[in-house]
Amino acid sequence: MTARHVSDTAQCPARGQIPPPERPLPTYGPAFDADPQATYRRLREFGPVVPVEISPGVFGYLAVTYRACLYLLRHTPALFHKDPTYHWEALRTGQIPADSPARQMMMPRDNALWKDGTEHQRLRGAITGALARIDTYALADTVARVADKLIDAFFPAGQADLVAQYADPLPMLTVIELFGCPPEHGERIIRHVTRLFAAGADAAQANAALEAACLELVQLKRAQPGRDIVSYLIQAGLSDGELVQTLLLLFGAAAPPTAKHIGRGIQRFLASERFAGSVYTGVTPVAAALEEVLWDEPPVPNYSPLYAQGPQYVEGVTVQPGYPILISFAAANSDPAVAVDTDQRAGNRGHLAFSAGVHACPAPGLARVISETAVERLLDRLPGLALTVPAADVANLPGTFLAGPASLPVHFQPATQPGRARARHPVHSPDQQ
Repeated sequence: MTARHVSDTAQCPARGQIPPPERPLPTYGPAFDADPQATYRRLREFGPVVPVEISPGVFGYLAVTYRACLYLLRHTPALFHKDPTYHWEALRTGQIPADSPARQMMMPRDNALWKDGTEHQRLRGAITGALARIDTYALADTVARVADKLIDAFFPAGQADLVAQYADPLPMLTVIELFGCPPEHGERIIRHVTRLFAAGADAAQANAALEAACLELVQLKRAQPGRDIVSYLIQAGLSDGELVQTLLLLFGAAAPPTAKHIGRGIQRFLASERFAGSVYTGVTPVAAALEEVLWDEPPVPNYSPLYAQGPQYVEGVTVQPGYPILISFAAANSDPAVAVDTDQRAGNRGHLAFSAGVHACPAPGLARVISETAVERLLDRLPGLALTVPAADVANLPGTFLAGPASLPVHFQPATQPGRARARHPVHSPDQQ
């Protein structure tokens, strides 16, 4: 497939729209990473769904308006497929290199994310049933315990990188506990997940190693079941192959996005006087402030690939089958057509950061408990926290699928070990998940 072929698929733009660019704009690389919103604004000039280059040599569409994104998500599976096995033409015909970052993030897997119809319902039902058994109060206590352990490790130094030493490991360590994973095995899984989501040249090898580690965990839990997510999924009757891929889905959905949400939230508290002041004075709860982050900078800016069932009209634009259609949650949330004033974003859940439709996040309440508890614990234990670099110098992660600060170097006063207050219990009840 060539760029020209993809441009040809966006036929007959609606009246008044500019035809798509001759070559699809890239959603990767230094220019995109420096200012993704500039790319989204440019794409909106061409229409609500526009051809793009997702990664080098990988072409598809990107939905960049709120209405288009919601339409696509709500009309799956009626008009759009999730399974790329037969519907992603370039993958089916061997045109996507094995080491392509886009391939690792978008290739078919035997779990609910990539299934339609009854198979999707069966696999998603197993996930929602297992997650519903999590006690949110116990989860908050687990997060607080993990947070304390991480803080204790860097506290004596009086300085830390709150991405590498706190935000990144905390959700993964929490998920490892929810899975009932032995410590050494958990460390292996964390290492392989980190490699996979780095989307580097060894992504394929990292994926294979992660699958092997997850299979070992499944076999362990079949022999020694417990009160944990893996055992609950086994009780739901999933096969070993389905269990491995479902664990990969849960790792990918729960850990990296939550880590980046925590990191971005901490960055806001440290860099924004309005943000920090209202939270520290109690005017704005941490939960409401973190909701604003989901509006402005969702941790998963672009994902949820779909495939048209024949030519489909989306907000006046024709999209053709055979190409992935990515949902830009970041572009949808910043769409001027649904602009929400800054003062109204705190606590407003109208964003698409958790997606929508039948493939929406199955447990946003659990993700919120982890993020809120992690940020509250850090702020409670480290008063006087401050960046060691100018706020403008905080670098962002490169990439299409995951967004957040690359590092957050900070300093604080370690003269007296702060006390460990009891974890604040979440406001979420199980029926809000």
